[in-house]
This record gives sequence, C-alpha cells and structure tokens, in this order.
Amino acid sequence: MSHTNLIKLSVGTESVEDLAAWQTTAMARTTDGLPRHVTRMWPKREAELLDGGSIYWVIKGQIQARQRILRLDEADRGDGIRRCAIVLDPDLIRVAPSTKRPFQGWRYLKPEDSPVDLSGTRADDDALPPELNAALAEIGVI
Repeated sequence: MSHTNLIKLSVGTESVEDLAAWQTTAMARTTDGLPRHVTRMWPKREAELLDGGSIYWVIKGQIQARQRILRLDEADRGDGIRRCAIVLDPDLIRVAPSTKRPFQGWRYLKPEDSPVDLSGTRADDDALPPELNAALAEIGVI
C-alpha cells in the first residue's frame, strides 16, 4: 500500500512558529501529550494516511510545513458528535513553499503533488519572511 497525505489551512496562524506554539497548548494536545488536529470528518483513507502520510499546513496562502500523522483517535466534546483527532508527530518539518488557494476543511494530497522537505529545517530555524517566500514561489524560484 502506498501512503497519502492531507492538506489543511492553519487558520489564524501567521507563521510556522505560531503553529508550533499553538500545538504546545493543552487544547491542541492528546492525553499522551502529542499535538492533534480535531476535525468533524473521519478520513476514509485511514490506512493510507497511517502508512507514512503527513498533514501539510497552509499558512498565509503557502504550504509551509508538514507533520507526520501518527494515528487517528476518536474525539468527544460531549455533544454526541463523533470527531476525528488527527494525532501528529511533534516535529514540524519545513517544506518548499508553494502557493495554495483557500479551501474548506482538509483535502487528500498525493505524495507526487506534495512539496519537498527543505533539508534539515525545523520550525525554530530562521525562515525567509512570508512575503519573500510568496514572491519567490510565485515566480517559480522555490
């Protein structure tokens, strides 16, 4: 089986560092301390996601980082609605920025359509300003 990925807007975050900071809050963590993203829809392609898939984060109109998906947990907010907690590896890996238009929810992202990792870069590394990243991506430099 080959893996697949997800792509998701990181709403309200200004940078990869903002996303990393949010993921340290109690609301964004599982009981075992791992970061999670809770969504209403349960992915039908669960086995493919768990076979090495990642969630790619769109921040300020650019795919900027990814995190490996570790597992899918059921999340209960006490309202009887079954939700999916996408449990993530805490390492945010920067990827080659690419422009992405806004969309609702999450989408599947084929491995061949996924941006490549920027070698050796983590969330706390210095990054180019988002405006420069966007301009370079727009003209095809990165």
